[in-house]
Amino acid sequence: MSIVKMKHLRLFAMAADREELLRQLQHLGCVEIREPDQELSDPAWAGFARVDDTALADTKAKADRLRAALDLLNHYAPAKSSMFQPRPLVSEAQLFDESVRQEATEAAGRISDLETRIAAIYNEQSKLTAQKASLAPWLELDADLDIPSTREVTVTYGAVSGNADRNAVETALAAVTELAQLSWAGRDREFQYVLVLCHRSAEEEAMGVLKTFGFTPASLRGWTGTARANTDAIDAQLTALSAELEECRAAIVQEAGHREALRLTIDRLTQDVQREEVKGRLLSSGATLFLEGWVPADKLSRVEALLSQHAAAWEAADPEPEEYPQVPVQLKNNVLTRPLNMVTEMYSLPAYDGLDPNPLMAPFFILFYGIMMADMGYGLVMMLLGAVVLLKARPRGTTNYLFSLMLLCGVSTFVMGAVTGGFFGDFIPQLLKILDPESTFELPALFTPLNDTLTILIGALVLGFLQVITGMVISFVKQTRDGCFLDALFNEGAWWVIYAGAALAILGLGNVAGIPVVLLIGGVMLVAGCLRQNRSIAVVGTIVYAVYNGVTGIFSDVLSYSRLMALMLSGSIIASVFNTLGATANNVVVFVVISLIGNALNFGLNILGCFVHDLRLQCLEFFGKFYKDGGKPFRPLAINTKYVDIVKEEN
Repeated sequence: MSIVKMKHLRLFAMAADREELLRQLQHLGCVEIREPDQELSDPAWAGFARVDDTALADTKAKADRLRAALDLLNHYAPAKSSMFQPRPLVSEAQLFDESVRQEATEAAGRISDLETRIAAIYNEQSKLTAQKASLAPWLELDADLDIPSTREVTVTYGAVSGNADRNAVETALAAVTELAQLSWAGRDREFQYVLVLCHRSAEEEAMGVLKTFGFTPASLRGWTGTARANTDAIDAQLTALSAELEECRAAIVQEAGHREALRLTIDRLTQDVQREEVKGRLLSSGATLFLEGWVPADKLSRVEALLSQHAAAWEAADPEPEEYPQVPVQLKNNVLTRPLNMVTEMYSLPAYDGLDPNPLMAPFFILFYGIMMADMGYGLVMMLLGAVVLLKARPRGTTNYLFSLMLLCGVSTFVMGAVTGGFFGDFIPQLLKILDPESTFELPALFTPLNDTLTILIGALVLGFLQVITGMVISFVKQTRDGCFLDALFNEGAWWVIYAGAALAILGLGNVAGIPVVLLIGGVMLVAGCLRQNRSIAVVGTIVYAVYNGVTGIFSDVLSYSRLMALMLSGSIIASVFNTLGATANNVVVFVVISLIGNALNFGLNILGCFVHDLRLQCLEFFGKFYKDGGKPFRPLAINTKYVDIVKEEN
């Protein structure tokens, strides 16, 4: 349970072995390849240049095409899966199977072609629908839309204002000429559509009259036959397009059998993309290549065995102190402390020369969560949910940490619930009272949140003080290990003496001639520590600041732990309130329904609230005593998949 020791790997190999070497390193999954430190402007490296990564864009494009095809397939033929369905287990040989890749590529091509045709059908449907809408006003006109004008007669299609009275229009037109005729078509909110036949000799007068009614010509160029006939033809085309659209959709659904091949190939291309990205971090002289990175010390033998198969020269050295900020961090934990990676990663990984906080934090985090939740029923739900997800779904990464932590905190919650006598609040006593009004049954408890609030508060503050002191002890040990014993003695050590002296003074012990000797010794140590830091007159300010910060700091830190009592009390009260509301009906069914709903709401509120408050106590009150953050996560070249889990193949 510590920060994994890293080795700085430098490697020269034959450029011809690049692809195979990277594949084998990816199989091992324990080497992080980084940008080399060497400046290419250095004459010693004049023959080296960065490896061309033009294949990266092409590989990403292939992966994007397959993802688009899979998204389209999932849209038209959603995959049926259960909530806890695990990812399929496959071997690396299956992952990199060329026949599967060929199958997926061909399926993606067909799906892409169908999508292209679907898009074209949608465009054609939109075009025809717009044409149909433009013909709608002329459906009532029983005349062809392509009637030509003659030498004597003009044919004009147009529209007048929708507010115009048709009789008024015809009367006004007849008043100026008898050589014009109107044939009315349909209308909409803004216009009334009309066909105007007019002798050329009267065209000017007729158009002048019609313009007073807002007449504007309409262009029907390209249409032949009546509007009704054209509309019927459009409807026939739309029907045919709709049928073809359904055929295309059905054809995509038929590709559902290739879904797993698509997923597997997407995962395979993801590995190819990772290798192509790594290539951009290599240096090459044409015949040789240079690789630089990090490997865990305990995995170095595996890397050595791999490199022995190639014509390569390499070294793996311990990082120098000045390199520590660049050294990637990997935490080595057991099954009980590994879930706390979730908390550590949310805050910040420790620096390479820092401490792994997980084993130090785990007992406090899990205990504090149980104290705040403190209910056997809630604990059982958490344990059941965590176990089912971990066993059935086999989650990875943060999700695995989350449900593993839920399982551990569920155990703590159940234990503290047994201590405080809570099972969904007072569910069992309330239920028994409905069944038997004379019942006085109560779950056994060492103490209860409602009756022993002050005791719980004192206990919470004591636990807080213990964690704060633990953080100071860790800091003391760390400074001593780093060769700064005096700093540790006059910082943490001085305050321990002051705390002990204050306790003895309160108890009336440790006094000589009325003087609290131990407390006085602690004060002298604190002043001596300040003098070590500053020997000028400004040391007075340093002393005042140290006293003020130390006294107020310890009180504020410890008082923060009162939230342990507050959340335990609030959760218990809310559960009891809902149980009491359900019991007022004096009906078992009503009671159970109301109680379950209320406890579900209370559980949902507290499972998040307890995590946030527990996280705050660890990150602010505990980590602040010793934690050195700023670590960079270790990201080796490895097989990382989304849709399948890989069964590791040993060489």
